[in-house]
Amino acid sequence: MDVIVVVATFGGLLFGYDTGVLNGALEPMKFEFGLSAATEGLVVSILLIGAALGALAAGRLADRFGRRRTLVYLAVVFFLGTLGSVIAPSLAVMLPSRFVLGLAVGGASVVVPIYLSELAPTERRGALGGRNELAIVAGQLAAFAVNAIIAAIWPPATAENPAGHEGVWRLMLAICAIPAVCLFVGMLKMPESPRWYIRQGRYDDALAVLDQVRGPERARAELAELADLARSEEKQRTASWGDLGIGWVRRLLLAAIILAVGQQATGVNSVMIYGTQMLQTAGFSGAAAPIANVFVGSAAVVGSIFCLFYLIDRVPRRTLLLTGMTLVMCCHAAIVAVTLLLPDGSTAQTYAILVLLALFILVQQTTMNVTTWVCLSELFPLWLRGFGMGAAALVLWLANAAVGQAVPWLVQEGGLTGTYGTFLVTTAIFGFLMYKTLPNTSGRSLEQLEKSFAAGDFR
Repeated sequence: MDVIVVVATFGGLLFGYDTGVLNGALEPMKFEFGLSAATEGLVVSILLIGAALGALAAGRLADRFGRRRTLVYLAVVFFLGTLGSVIAPSLAVMLPSRFVLGLAVGGASVVVPIYLSELAPTERRGALGGRNELAIVAGQLAAFAVNAIIAAIWPPATAENPAGHEGVWRLMLAICAIPAVCLFVGMLKMPESPRWYIRQGRYDDALAVLDQVRGPERARAELAELADLARSEEKQRTASWGDLGIGWVRRLLLAAIILAVGQQATGVNSVMIYGTQMLQTAGFSGAAAPIANVFVGSAAVVGSIFCLFYLIDRVPRRTLLLTGMTLVMCCHAAIVAVTLLLPDGSTAQTYAILVLLALFILVQQTTMNVTTWVCLSELFPLWLRGFGMGAAALVLWLANAAVGQAVPWLVQEGGLTGTYGTFLVTTAIFGFLMYKTLPNTSGRSLEQLEKSFAAGDFR
C-alpha cells in the first residue's frame, strides 16, 4: 500500500511544483515579457482556471475509465503543458501552455485523493489520503528551493537586476518534467481502485486488489460490504446534476462547496504563489526574498507532517477545520497589526511579517489543507464520488483563480494591510458557513458514511 501511495502522490508533487514554481519564476518572466499587474495575475490565474475545468472533467473521466488510467493520461498532459511553458517565446504561447498544465493540475487534485481514499483501510484513510497534500507542499517547497538555488547560481534578469541572465525561469519550469515521467511510468504498474471495479461489476478484479492491499480474510469481508452497497445502488449508475434533486446529496454538495471556497478564502495561495513578491513588499531584497521564502515553504511541510502523523486520524475532521479557520484569523489580524504599528520598511516589521506568514502557512497546513482534500474525498457516495468531488474541486479552483488574479491588485492598492485585512474578513465569513453546514467524516468507513448521510444523519 505504501508503494501505491508514493507513486500516486507524484501527481500531488506535480500539483505542488507547478503552483509553487511561479513564486520565483514570475519576477524574471514578468521582466522578460513586460507583464503588467493584470497580465501577471493572468499568468497565475490561467493555470487555475484550467485546473477548475480539469477537476470537473477528471472526475467524470475517472468514473468512466478508472482512477489509475486517468492518472496515466494526466501524466502525459503534465509533460506537454510543461514543454509548452518552457519553450514559450511570448505570452501568446505561455498562456495556452499554462492552461493545459492547469488541466493536469486540476485533474490530479481530484483523482489522486479519490484513488487513495478508495484503496486505504478505514483506520488509515486520513493519513494515507492526506499524503497527497504532503506531496503538494513538498512539491511547492522543492520549487522554492530549486528557484533559490538556480537564482543564486544564475541571477535572473529582473527589473531590480536588468543585467542578469535571461531565460533562467525556463529552467525553473523545466524541472517539472521529471515527476511527470515518474508518475506515468509508476502508474502503469499500479492496481486499479477496487471500488471502481465494483461499479463496473468486476468483482473478481476487486477481490484481487483487496487481497493485495488488505490480506485474504479482510478482503472478502470488505468485498461483501461493497457488493451489498453496489446492489442497493443498481439504479443509480450515472451521476449528474439531476442528482441535486435528492435532498441529502444537495446538502453534501453545498457543504463541499463551502469547504472548498473556505480553504481558498484564507488567502493561502497569496503566500504559496506570491510569497517571494510578498516578502519583497515586506522589505526583503530581490536576492534575499527567494531564500526567505524557503523558510515559509518549510513551515508548510512541517505542518503537513504533523497533521498526517499526529492529528488527521485522531481529531475529528470538522474540529480540525473549524480550529484552523479560527487560528488563521488570528494570524491575519497579527499581520495587519504589525503593518499598522511597526515602522514601514523597518527590520522589525520585515522579519515579523516573515514569521507571521510562516506561522499562517504552518497553521493552514496543520489544520486545513490536508484535512480539506481528505474530507472532500470522503463526503460523496460511491456512485457520485467522481462527479461530486469534480464539482467541488471546480469551485475550489475557481476560487483559487479569483485569489490569484486579485492578489497583485490588492497588494498594489492596499499593501499587506489591505490584503490580509480582506482575507481576515473572508476567513471569518466562511468559517461561520462551515460551522453551519459541514458534517464530520472521520471514524467511519466510506460505506457507513454514505448510509448515515442518506438517512439524514449529518453529525
